[in-house]
Order: sequence, then C-alpha cells, then structure tokens
Amino acid sequence: MQDIPLRHRPPHPLWRWALIGVAVAGSAAAFGYVGGWLAPDRLSPDRLVDSLQANGGDHPGYRRNHAKGVCVAGYFESSGALVPYSSSPLFQPGRTPVVGRLAIPGGNPYAPDSSAPIRSFALRFDLADGEQWRTGMNAMPVFPVSTPEAFYELQLASHPQPGTGKPDPEKMKAFFATHPETTPFLAWVKTAHPSASYATETYNSLNAFYLRDAGGVRHAVRWRVQPEAASTGDGGPAAGDTDYLANDLRQRLKAGPLRWKLLMTFAAAGDPVNDAASVWPDGRQEVDAGTVVIDSEQAQDSGACRDVNYDPTILPRGIEVSDDPLLAARSAAYAESYLRRTSEEGHLPGTAAPKEAAR
Repeated sequence: MQDIPLRHRPPHPLWRWALIGVAVAGSAAAFGYVGGWLAPDRLSPDRLVDSLQANGGDHPGYRRNHAKGVCVAGYFESSGALVPYSSSPLFQPGRTPVVGRLAIPGGNPYAPDSSAPIRSFALRFDLADGEQWRTGMNAMPVFPVSTPEAFYELQLASHPQPGTGKPDPEKMKAFFATHPETTPFLAWVKTAHPSASYATETYNSLNAFYLRDAGGVRHAVRWRVQPEAASTGDGGPAAGDTDYLANDLRQRLKAGPLRWKLLMTFAAAGDPVNDAASVWPDGRQEVDAGTVVIDSEQAQDSGACRDVNYDPTILPRGIEVSDDPLLAARSAAYAESYLRRTSEEGHLPGTAAPKEAAR
C-alpha cells in the first residue's frame, strides 16, 4: 500500500516543547535501527538506547524507557469473531492467560505520574501450544515519526538542558520544522493531559501488522484495547501523591477485575501499513476480538512482568509483522535494553537472576 504524505504542520506554542520532549521520549519503548545488519556508521540499537539513557538518567537495573510501572495479570477471553481472519488458536473461543505491564514513559523510575500525558500497556499472551503474542501499546493515537533515524534525532533534540532540565525550545522547533510527518502527533499533544487512572485509557498498537487466515490471505490491521464501562473507584490522585496510578489500580482491583475490549481495525486500499505516524481515516472495518481481563497486580521488581522483554515482533502463527521499519528496530533496541538492565540486576544487592533470555 502507498504512503499518504502529511505535508503541513500547524503552529505550536514554545511552552509545550518540554511536554513534547517528555511525551516523545516515552511514546514507545526504545526504537532503534538494527545494528550489525547495516554499515557501522548507521544508527545502531546501542546508540539509540544510549540516547534514551542520556535523557532519562542512570538507573541501573531498570528499563531504559517506561522505567516506572506495575505488573498485572489476567486472561484474554476470545469472542471467536476473528477466526475468519487469523489462523491463530488465540482467537478461537476460550481463555488465554496474559502477563502485562502498565507504565509511564521515560527512563526515571521515580518520576511523578503527572510528568507525561502518555500511559503504556504491554501484554504477553501465553498460548496453550507454547506460542506467545507480545504487544506494547500506548495511550495516544499516532506515533510522532516514521523512521528510526527520525526518532533518534528527536531524542537528541529533546535532551534536557543543564539548569532547566527541559529540552532546548529552539532545537525542538527546528526538529519539528523539518519533520512534517509529526503533524498528527502535535495536534494530539495540544489536547493531551495526564490521566488519573490506567484503567480509563485506550491503548493503541500504533504500528500495523498482518493477520493471516487459514487460506493464506493477509489482512493489514492495527489494534487497540478500549476500556469497558467505567470501573469502580474515584480515579482521582490524592494531593501530593506522585504514585497515584499504581494506588488507583490497586483500589479498582479490590472492587473487581478491569476489562478492555480488543478491537482490530482493518486497513482499506491505500492505507499505509508501514508508517506509524500516519492516521487511518474513520470508518474502517472493526472486529471485536474479545476481552482482556486484568484481575491482579504485582510490584514490577517481583512480579511476573519483571523479566519479560515485550518485543512486538514475537508473534504466534496467524499474526505477522508489516514492513514498518520501526518494528525490526524496536526488536533490536528492546534486546539491547534488556541485556543492559539484566546484567546490571545481577550486580545489585538482593536481586535474582532473570528468568528469561532476551529474544
């Protein structure tokens, strides 16, 4: 399918550069280019993760992005409605266990929850036959840029300045002026505010993938998980509470499980499937694939999500990667980040060796 270029960027107030810098730094976990597959002078996962670490600070043993989070667990209840489009047994009627992680962006595990307007939701579906589906989703409708190189440039532009701790407004302005594909993201940022609850957010895949049906036909899709009817709990942060998201989650779970609908949106002819910065028009076919149910939470340093690398290219049969360059890049950079934090964990007091190899 052909790209739909986005050429025009609306004016953007300089006072929002700091917000944009924080949001973009955490809008997706470590996106980088695939080092070793290309010439040595090209962008590598190591350089990309270095840039994220420079922006977030040194915090050994933690993820280089989305460092602050909480483990969750539950199951996926398939509706069976996706069976005609994917051969994966995941979409047959029935339940599949999930291990997830809710988080905020950035590399600082001690950041206040109000520091950025984005929340993330990562899930690992553990199929009965041993296959897995891993996905990392974000509570925003579109990614800011289309390529790993542009994301790296954005990390450099948004590096906190000494004295202010905020990005240089002129560098941010110059970056956005030369990257018109950021227009949809900037429009969203103008209206974005930090939510008071993980439970009330809709989380989007941003990248496109393919479903492959039993007949071998591919169907380009993006997906999202959308919260069902409002859960119990007031959802409001207490005054001075910098960790209100985890506290709110615990309170809501005491009243019962949290549920999100897994909705698959199908591309129409001409919709770009290789550009996470593009917006698909409204009115596309959607299928309600089932319900993600979260019924427990655990601290991230001891919960089941601690040792999971939420690499979005780990897919079961019936789901396949698209040619979006960010997908292979994410996989390589996730592995680099995983290796760093787990090697550091082994030298920290009171920590156990990780249970899962990076892959």
